[in-house]
Amino acid sequence: MDDIVKQAMAKWPNVPHCYGWLALDARGGWRMRDEAAQQAGAAGDKLNNAALLGFINRNYAHDDAGRWYFQNGPQRVYVNLEATPYIARTDPAQGLVLQTGTALANIERLYLTEAGVAIVQAGDVVAQLDDRDVAQVFEALELDGQPAGDEALMRWLEGGDGELVLRWRGQAVPAERIRGEDLPQRFGFVPAPAANS
Repeated sequence: MDDIVKQAMAKWPNVPHCYGWLALDARGGWRMRDEAAQQAGAAGDKLNNAALLGFINRNYAHDDAGRWYFQNGPQRVYVNLEATPYIARTDPAQGLVLQTGTALANIERLYLTEAGVAIVQAGDVVAQLDDRDVAQVFEALELDGQPAGDEALMRWLEGGDGELVLRWRGQAVPAERIRGEDLPQRFGFVPAPAANS
């Protein structure tokens, strides 16, 4: 967390929290949601200012209840999550990189939903894979030691037998099925924090 943020928190400890105004989309984009966007249930405007994005990424955290927020000076701005608390993209040099810029050196587990959405876990980090990178990652899937083609993967997702692993940067990462609706409870995050949650 930035020192200026820590100083502001100490100076003004009782600033009310903010809900609904900031969102993280499923491609790792930060979105500002004004009142009109909130009332319409819209995603909001994508933030593009590099300095602001860096500030948000450095001051992104969660509370004990699993609500993710951006500490904006003395105020917590709680984040609506379209997917998971982190979004990962592939990077030729670093493997996977989160929307915050942090590289994931190793992946411990791959989860696939019934819709083929890919989630990676590395320690406490749970990140949905950006949908633009899924095909590239799926090329490294093996089912019972053989490349997993589209049809075999579909059968596995529908409950078929076999051991599915992701061959990733010298690792054999085990894959597991998970229902999309179970993600928040399984990984302990709140998709849409509210003042009374």
